Amino acid sequence: FLLFSALTGFAQTKPKPTATPTPLTLVSSSAAIRSSAAYAEILLRKTELEAMLEDLTVNFTDEYPKLKEARFALGLIRKEYERIQAVPDASKLTQGLGKLILRKVELEIDVWALLQKYNEEHDDVKRARRKVAAFEKAIKEILQ
Repeated sequence: FLLFSALTGFAQTKPKPTATPTPLTLVSSSAAIRSSAAYAEILLRKTELEAMLEDLTVNFTDEYPKLKEARFALGLIRKEYERIQAVPDASKLTQGLGKLILRKVELEIDVWALLQKYNEEHDDVKRARRKVAAFEKAIKEILQ
């Protein structure tokens, strides 16, 4: 009887699980994100851009248009890379989401290139911005 009382007393004093994430769940969440298809898509593009940038910096000056574009693109990819690492539900990080993100980045690069020639009020710039907004809306819908 004393042993039974001691065991039930121990069970009652055991701390209740909390809703706050423990380091173990953060690690497993991070591992789930890193093993997602969207993460792989974005990491692949990021790596390709870094390699291209390395190649271009060896052969060209900082004013070379392709080098400027590659730097801008890498900045956008890095933002998206950080964005998906903050997603709480790794199951949403599908290949389709990765492709949406990469297509949005391509469209943002197009806007940047158009702004090198035209002002913000040009019809082509406005059209390109609407395309970017449509892709961003789709991405947000998935991530909600």
